[in-house]
Amino acid sequence: MKELVEIIAKSLVDSPDEVVVTETTDEDTVTILLKVAPDDMGKVIGKQGKIARSIRTVVKAAASKGDKKVIVDIK
Repeated sequence: MKELVEIIAKSLVDSPDEVVVTETTDEDTVTILLKVAPDDMGKVIGKQGKIARSIRTVVKAAASKGDKKVIVDIK
C-alpha cells in the first residue's frame, strides 16, 4: 500500500523528491501517512477534497482482500 500511495502522490506534485510516505501497522489497522511540500498540498487534496478522497478509495479497494482496515492521512 505504501508504494501505491507514493506512486500516486509523486505523479501529482511538482516536487516529487519531497514526498514522504510512512506506514504503521497495528493489530487490525494500517495507517499510511503522506507528507508533501506545502506548495503541493492543494494538488494532493484537490478541490473540495476530491483527489484525497480518490486516493483513499483506490487504497481501500487495493486493500479489500486483506483483513486490515487502511487509513490514509495527509499532512
